[in-house]
Amino acid sequence: MSIEIEKKYRLTKKQREEVLLRLPQIGAKHKLAEFEVNTLYSGESLEPGRSVLRLRRIGKRAILTYKERFPTRSDIKHQREDETRVEDPDAMELILEALGFTASLIYEKHRETWILGKTEIVIDELPF
Repeated sequence: MSIEIEKKYRLTKKQREEVLLRLPQIGAKHKLAEFEVNTLYSGESLEPGRSVLRLRRIGKRAILTYKERFPTRSDIKHQREDETRVEDPDAMELILEALGFTASLIYEKHRETWILGKTEIVIDELPF
């Protein structure tokens, strides 16, 4: 079981551009840029607002992720995060449906990933 610690910020277009210009100046290394299609699932065993099951497609590869948020008063998320690569995303969708999970939200995003020391900085751009 992995523990993910994250803080999200909503940026204006101008702020996003400024951050992307500043990252290399402070020594961050650009790791990759990708386009993702994410499907969130709902089901009886998932607690809304606390646990998430997601199938993320990136090109021909995919990652299945389970997240469970730990109770906290902080606006910094602490959550369990278990992930595995999926060789056949279409088959995985069928398996999830057979197990009683339903696709509840599908969203796309462009993601740029940067590394600064031991910290991963992710800049997402969602079309909506």
